[in-house]
Amino acid sequence: MSHAPQPPTRTGAPSSSAPSGSGLLHRVGSFLRRETVGGILLVVFAAAALVWANSPWAAGYFWLRDLEVGYEPWHLKLTLGAWAADGLLAVFFFLVGLELKREMVIGGLRRFSTAIVPVVAAVGGVAVPAAIYLGVASGSPEMSRGWAIPTATDIAFAVAVLALIGSHLPGALRIFLLTLAVMDDLIAITIIAIFYTETIAIAALLGALVAVAIYGTLAQRYRQFFRLRPAAAWLVLLPVGIIAWALLHASGVHATIAGVLLGFTIPVRPAAGESGMRSGLAEVFEHRFRPLSAGVAVPVFAFFSTGVAVGGVEGFRSALGDPVLIGIVLGLFVGKPIGITFATWLVTRFRQINLDPSLSWVDIAGVGVLAGIGFTVSLLVTDLSFVVGSDHHDHAKVAILTASLTAALAGSTTLGIRNRHYRQVA
Repeated sequence: MSHAPQPPTRTGAPSSSAPSGSGLLHRVGSFLRRETVGGILLVVFAAAALVWANSPWAAGYFWLRDLEVGYEPWHLKLTLGAWAADGLLAVFFFLVGLELKREMVIGGLRRFSTAIVPVVAAVGGVAVPAAIYLGVASGSPEMSRGWAIPTATDIAFAVAVLALIGSHLPGALRIFLLTLAVMDDLIAITIIAIFYTETIAIAALLGALVAVAIYGTLAQRYRQFFRLRPAAAWLVLLPVGIIAWALLHASGVHATIAGVLLGFTIPVRPAAGESGMRSGLAEVFEHRFRPLSAGVAVPVFAFFSTGVAVGGVEGFRSALGDPVLIGIVLGLFVGKPIGITFATWLVTRFRQINLDPSLSWVDIAGVGVLAGIGFTVSLLVTDLSFVVGSDHHDHAKVAILTASLTAALAGSTTLGIRNRHYRQVA
């Protein structure tokens, strides 16, 4: 996701010291909130899974991934891989919901004039990769199901790369990337909810919405209570959130959507009685829960999702002949930058909107390349599109890893050159 806000206080400034008795937790949390750390952990866990799945001990990895745990009568007897995708990833999507709402209420998406350029860019960055994929891999209904895989951007990874190489890049470029990513997340959530939900159990869905409403009512009415007492969110809100998640899972809608819905219920602005507070409960929760997402949820999901038995050089060569792999690689590495850059050019030309004076078109193209890093949501959509363990499923994951690595290297090179230019100017 995007930036990690500083811990909110009554003056709006970061806390200068850890609470008594929690120094270690405070330092670990601060470390995990750094933009670069989430991307690094993602790469480390994904690489570990890929190495293990292609080692002589690969059977142990697949046994662990496919181990079933849970309570069958509640339809919650899932593999560890499914728990990571459906359960842990809900934490990631909860932060997505918080960011979406915050951007829409007080951020870059609240005004049409400032939001229109990155919003249209995000639409172009979704439409063009999908069209490229369907142009390459529409030979059968099974292959066509993967059309949404190259439409997603892993913003945690992309922002981590930008933070590593962008010390002198204009601030407007980072804001453009963040707003673009927020809209990209919203489109991805909508795609999952509409196109990857086959049957719906109405009673369970209504029950989930009631639980979300109760969660939101508690968060709105007692926002100061949850702000001042961090444990209260775990003891009061978490059980209600788990019930909402379980009911949505039983309804047939992908359970990670529960995270987004719950995130949307959290108030963004401080209450009238919270005098001196500059941040709302949404920013407080984002600060508290980001370490859980960046340090546990997303890396563990990546570990269970990226373990693919490539089969050595011969296996990789055979995968290169699969239209699914070709469509995903072209969609992410070619379609993303073309879609984002062309859509940005269109909206600025026909609505007579100028880019920020500090930006150039090379910068926009560089961000477009960086947006081709599709990881977390792309892997999730792959699991929803193809049967786990099938050739298309494994080839799609190889494609995501290949395209993401290529986009990261190409984007880093392009924006690294621009960073040196801006450093010389400064």
